[in-house]
Amino acid sequence: MFAAYASRLDRDHPLNGLELGERPAPGARPGWTTVNVRAASLNHHDLWSLRGVGLAEDKLPMILGCDAAGTDQDGNEVVLHSVIGQTGHGVGPDEPRSILTERHQGTFAEQVTVPSWNVLPKPKELTFEQAACLPTAWLTAYRMLFTNAGVRPGDSVLVQGAGGGVATAAIVLGRAAGLRIYATSRDEARRKRAVELGAVEAYEPGARLPHRVDAVIETVGAATWSHSVKSLRPGGTLVISGATSGDRPSHAELTRIFFLELRIVGSTMGSKDELEDLLAFCATTGVRPVIDDVLPLDRAREGFERLASGDQFGKIVLTVNQG
Repeated sequence: MFAAYASRLDRDHPLNGLELGERPAPGARPGWTTVNVRAASLNHHDLWSLRGVGLAEDKLPMILGCDAAGTDQDGNEVVLHSVIGQTGHGVGPDEPRSILTERHQGTFAEQVTVPSWNVLPKPKELTFEQAACLPTAWLTAYRMLFTNAGVRPGDSVLVQGAGGGVATAAIVLGRAAGLRIYATSRDEARRKRAVELGAVEAYEPGARLPHRVDAVIETVGAATWSHSVKSLRPGGTLVISGATSGDRPSHAELTRIFFLELRIVGSTMGSKDELEDLLAFCATTGVRPVIDDVLPLDRAREGFERLASGDQFGKIVLTVNQG
């Protein structure tokens, strides 16, 4: 079957290891379900995998891709939860939790197999392309906002780095849930787009906000860390799920953190139950993922190049023609 996969790892030039071509179709496995992929979306996780973060040499070649929507063997339309082994379903008792493509072949292919527990029904209201955007970036944003930040309608939230998948999701989901969203971006066009999607206002990174916020959604890391901490009200919460600009800020703001009793919460992906809730939230409210571009699987390299350049706003989706 045709697939986009990592053939080698290159920390400095990750796309050097990306290959497009034929790979073995997944075999039958007890307790696992094979899904015919209709759409799959790119994440920064895929670029990090090509750099060797979370992916070991002995796992190569590895089909990339965490997220997918498609049909199971019975023709049911489904969405995949990409955290494997979260409750032990489908894996051995000693296998640790992992994200798809760290240990198991991914979704940028005509077929993928996952534990049957990881397969959820796709709401009829969502297209395959829309559904394929949800299991990583949008699920991460959902958990950050509603589980780990614990915000309620009317609360204020700063979202750093508008344009990225998680940040964009946080803006849209937060607006739909009645939050007052502020956003930052270095790019004027992205700031304008953030406001169009529901942010009250969007600012340049480091800008002073009208008031301190209840929570900050942080995925940028070192470049925005100090601003994130300084933007919180006393007792506020900073939730971090990524560090695309590096994980070593020059100013950790430790004094401010303990003096104002701020909460710093790490967040990774989300649970199957949260994905189920997110799917229902989108189906019932009319909220839809922001899609930057849709490409056929055989043009996956274009999608990776766009993701690596940081020029996209929203998700890049790959589609698979199932004939």
